[in-house]
Amino acid sequence: MTPMPERPTAIPRPVLGDPRAVPVIGTDADLPPLPPQRLAPDFLRERLALAEGRAPHLPGDGVWVGWGPDRDPTAAGVLVPLRQAPGGLQLLLTRRTEHLRHHAGQISFPGGRSEPGDADVVATALREAQEEIGLDPSVPEILGRMPVYTTVTRFQVTPVVALLPEHLNLRPDPAEVAEVFEVPLSFLMNPAHHRRHQVTVEGQVRRFLSMPWPAPDGREYFIWGATAAMLRNLYHLLAD
Repeated sequence: MTPMPERPTAIPRPVLGDPRAVPVIGTDADLPPLPPQRLAPDFLRERLALAEGRAPHLPGDGVWVGWGPDRDPTAAGVLVPLRQAPGGLQLLLTRRTEHLRHHAGQISFPGGRSEPGDADVVATALREAQEEIGLDPSVPEILGRMPVYTTVTRFQVTPVVALLPEHLNLRPDPAEVAEVFEVPLSFLMNPAHHRRHQVTVEGQVRRFLSMPWPAPDGREYFIWGATAAMLRNLYHLLAD
């Protein structure tokens, strides 16, 4: 997700530190993985058509006491790009460059805050995906919008789910995106891979999800925070 500029505030944003070091308090292996038929494009179209107005399973990051409640909400859109592949849908994610001021090195969807010229949040998500990873906005088939997720920074993020063809020509912006990688949607829609973390920062309890992806080449991608929460919302949208 493109860094979303923040208005100046006298109260600094709380620092969580390395999220990988935050204790894991459990997983959700008691929940069933989604079967292949619920990960098919037709089923996604059907469920996303019914998503408007639905309350998300995880509505947001919560409110950080003394920081954020007085901020005006800001609309944002992210693209949830699903590439068609012989083995099933693959989710495209980005790893942000290490030199960025906000969210350096984190895993995210392409996206960012809405601009005055955007017709809607779908236009926002497509514009940002074009800027970040060079995705031609005419290529994705929009399957639908997920419920809004509100971050602790008061961004109201609408995830826009899109279907991509098997073969793509992407041109990531090296100033923002270190790499684009894929994770099988079936892996992410298995709650046994959803880890729950808890830590106390500045006297306040923070809880978040992570979904570490062990890539075939041996690297591990730590998917966490808002990105993981929105993926968990997708799970419940398709499971219920």
